[in-house]
Amino acid sequence: MQDNYGSDFISVTDEDGVEYELEVLTTLEYNGASYLAVLPADDNDATNAEIMLLKSIEEDGESILCAIEDEDELEAVNQLLMDSIFQDTDME
Repeated sequence: MQDNYGSDFISVTDEDGVEYELEVLTTLEYNGASYLAVLPADDNDATNAEIMLLKSIEEDGESILCAIEDEDELEAVNQLLMDSIFQDTDME
């Protein structure tokens, strides 16, 4: 995981024009693509919050985030995230 001090937040807008604020936990690289592990920033109950994995793609020269639809790709990125988390805890 990244050695950041403090949280990074991004705002995203869905297809319906609804804007969401997300807390970026880490950025991952897999097979030449970038992925973000994020949490909803407005979730008041962080103990039940689910980490979302989003893929960053270029579309019309603009970077957009999208859901990972391929199950194998999602599993590989999730495993990369888990390896990164446990590697950080092993180092402590």
